Amino acid sequence: MPFEIPSDLHPDLMPMAWLLGPWHGNGQGEYPTIKPFSFEQDVVFAHDTRPFLHYFSRTWITDEAGERVRPGALETGFLRPVGEGQVEFVLAHATGFAEIWYGTIDGARLTLSTDVVARTSTAKDYTAGQRMYGLVEGDLMYAYDMAAEGQEMQSHLWGRLQRV
Repeated sequence: MPFEIPSDLHPDLMPMAWLLGPWHGNGQGEYPTIKPFSFEQDVVFAHDTRPFLHYFSRTWITDEAGERVRPGALETGFLRPVGEGQVEFVLAHATGFAEIWYGTIDGARLTLSTDVVARTSTAKDYTAGQRMYGLVEGDLMYAYDMAAEGQEMQSHLWGRLQRV
C-alpha cells in the first residue's frame, strides 16, 4: 500500500514517519508461565500535528484456523521524540500496569527498553520489557521480550503487520 508523509506532520516526527497509519496482522506468543498462543492484531500510530505519535494496539487470541476466540491485550500510549534519535514512550495497559520506555530511532528501526513499570495491586508480576519495531519489505515487524512472574528477560511476543 502506498504511503505518503502527511503535510501537517510535525517536523520532529519525520524520523518516525514510517510508523504512521493503521496496521493489521498476526503474531505469536510464548512464555514459561503460559501456553504458546497465536493472535490477530490491529495497531495504529496517529498524529494530530503536535510532536508525538498516539499508539493504540488491540489483539484477539486466535485458534489453529486463525479464527478469533476471544479478546486479547489492549494498550495505548504516546511516543515522543526527544532529540538526536532518542524517544520516550509512555504506555498504559487495561490489565493494570503502566510503563515508561526509552529508546532510539535508527532509520526504520525503533528499539525500546523500560525504565519504569508501575503496577496496580491486581496486575501480574511484570518487571521489565524490551521492544523492537522495524520496517521490513513494507511490513511492520516487532518483537517484545519481558521479565515477569519471576522469569528472566526473554522472548514473549513477535508479529508481522501490514499497512492497511
